[in-house]
Amino acid sequence: MTTAPGPRPLVRTPGNPLWAQLRADLLRRLDEGEFRDVFPGEHDLVAEYQVSRHTVREALRQLREEGLVSAQRGKASRFTANRPLEQDVGEAYSLFRSVEEVGAVQRSVVRALDRRADGVVAARLGLEESTPLIYLERIRLADEEPLAVDRTWLPADVAHPLLAVDFTRTALYDELERHCGSRICGGWERIRAVVPGRGERILLDCPPTTALFAIDRLGHDTGGRMIEWRQTLVRADRFAVSAAFSRTDYRLGAPIHAL
Repeated sequence: MTTAPGPRPLVRTPGNPLWAQLRADLLRRLDEGEFRDVFPGEHDLVAEYQVSRHTVREALRQLREEGLVSAQRGKASRFTANRPLEQDVGEAYSLFRSVEEVGAVQRSVVRALDRRADGVVAARLGLEESTPLIYLERIRLADEEPLAVDRTWLPADVAHPLLAVDFTRTALYDELERHCGSRICGGWERIRAVVPGRGERILLDCPPTTALFAIDRLGHDTGGRMIEWRQTLVRADRFAVSAAFSRTDYRLGAPIHAL
């Protein structure tokens, strides 16, 4: 049976304040598809839930502190749909799909897509230093909010068809397989915390107290050839790493798709 959209009644109970109930119900409504375009204001929520403005403000304050609601002077509050994206480490994952799975719209701003040489990266890929590479640099957005800076290098003899691709709303691995007949099926990855510099804070619109995750990835195709070196900087307030464990095993990860 499908639950009807809209607010659920809040009931005064010991140990469960009204603002906490309101916060939980707003998140429920978001998960069920409400608030995609417009988020109700304080007056609307007071009327909908029949609670005081203080209750509404406290619920919204909690949501803002968690990064779930944006609040800018002169603009209406709105859900950012930026609950931390959770990566199960161990297999290739998809930032593109993970963003859309939490109800946000994924978009990329392409800062560079060209052919160039980089001796250090070529060496990482096991190539001669002068080997031509395809370089793709993107700012990844979720609901128009900056999430990550993504820089990728691939051998030009494999990836040159990608120069004609519009990466605004698509995943690199999908286009690599579609246009180049090549698929990333494994590799090596390292995730570490870093303090952003001024330029990175500007690119990602980071608050001064926000750290970043730096993700380095070396990927190989089905034949074992290294064809991708990637460096991604992602806001740590919008990204999480998880692992599964038992008494006899500690497993870093289960698959989430391909970035």
